[in-house]
Amino acid sequence: MKSNKSLDVNQSISEHYVLQLKNVDIYQKEYKVLHEVNLQIRPGEFIFLIGKTGSGKSSLLKTIYGALPIQVGEAQLSGFDLKKISRNKLPLLRRNLGMIFQDFLLLEDRTVYQNLRFVLKATGWKEEQEIETKIDNALREVGLQYQAHKYPHQLSGGEKQRIAISRALLNSPQLIIADEATGNLDPDTSMEILQLILNLQKNHDTAVLFATHDYTLIEKNPNARVLKCEKGQIVEL
Repeated sequence: MKSNKSLDVNQSISEHYVLQLKNVDIYQKEYKVLHEVNLQIRPGEFIFLIGKTGSGKSSLLKTIYGALPIQVGEAQLSGFDLKKISRNKLPLLRRNLGMIFQDFLLLEDRTVYQNLRFVLKATGWKEEQEIETKIDNALREVGLQYQAHKYPHQLSGGEKQRIAISRALLNSPQLIIADEATGNLDPDTSMEILQLILNLQKNHDTAVLFATHDYTLIEKNPNARVLKCEKGQIVEL
């Protein structure tokens, strides 16, 4: 890997980035977990995020999608000021985000179709024909257009994660956040899921921030940008 280098602290907040954090301190309750974070993500960029358990990766991701407030620094995501955003604007912010989690977070008592419909309704979509079209398109993107009637317990781990990816695509996001998206999958399926995300990233020019403990995925993609949470800071490798 390349030697560590600090991220650019002089870059001003700019509309040329999907995400930009400038001198942001990140807290979990009263505890500061990351100090003076400076991070810029361009449209269509793919970035791995690594770091030991407890190093601040999850806190950083929660800050980006608005689950943790910003107290110090400047931050914007797709034109939203993350420091000033109100709770009633969070659904609009999250239309620009796609989230993929390790544990899939599918609603077990609802079909695949109902899971995806729930997300669209929660982010403000009302027209049923639009909802149906978006769901059909998202499932086709991951090759599971014929699984809409199934419940999560009827799917394999890889299929569940493909559904989670289709859910992340519903609102044509500018940024996808993948939080240990392959953590519960076997090595072959992990590689398939990563390749699917890479293909979608290129096809849609969507930026991806992919948090992982699996260095094999990084080794298979040596040209990807890699960020590391370490000793309360983020460094680029």
